[in-house]
Amino acid sequence: MHDISIPQSVIDQVIRSRGKEHIYDDLDPAKTALIVVDMQNGFMMEGVAHSLCREAVNIVPNINQLAESVRTAGGTVVWIQNAVTEETLESWSIRAEMDGAQRTAARIQSMTPGSNGYALWAGLQTRPDDLFVQKTRFSAFIQGSSDLEAQLRARGIDTVIVAGTVTNICCESTARDAMMRNFRTIMVTDANAAMSDEMHNASLIAFYVRFGDIMSTDHLRALLNRNLYLRTAAQ
Repeated sequence: MHDISIPQSVIDQVIRSRGKEHIYDDLDPAKTALIVVDMQNGFMMEGVAHSLCREAVNIVPNINQLAESVRTAGGTVVWIQNAVTEETLESWSIRAEMDGAQRTAARIQSMTPGSNGYALWAGLQTRPDDLFVQKTRFSAFIQGSSDLEAQLRARGIDTVIVAGTVTNICCESTARDAMMRNFRTIMVTDANAAMSDEMHNASLIAFYVRFGDIMSTDHLRALLNRNLYLRTAAQ
């Protein structure tokens, strides 16, 4: 698990700006979605992954616990799967230019729909009534990447919890764009995984200062349970 380190100076800055450490602790569980980003063999399985993030395996238990808490509280669980297609190789050709021929070939082999790399990690506890969404860019919310926003709007979702891999690329890109598409957005400190502690913490800090909230798995599960109880008792 990552060694999570958010400087007190950053927390103090957030409190000065927003009035409290966690601006979204009043989330409505029924209007909340857990978005699990790219927890696929193509990022997690030795010998299959084109971009292996070893830390991702360690966050699987936390993701499973969060998913069950969100479902129990009446929220929505979404599994995002990254894909490479013929169309994206043309419309996002700059990515291939940056990666080079060898890395691009490995990414195609690993991220083509139907391949072993494209499949979700076997240890994830998915359910048939969860949402399964394919994306074709780092962010699931950027125009043309997926229909995630439309599916969330149709369910009345106004708050998203972002987990998955890699923290500072697809997870942060998705989280930032979610906020800019007017969703209350939370990144989970111990249910996102990056290539290093430094990258993980830098991403969380940058997001926390301006884009949304960050919380641990246990904190979020307690909020979901508490807020479900409070709303049920008020009915």
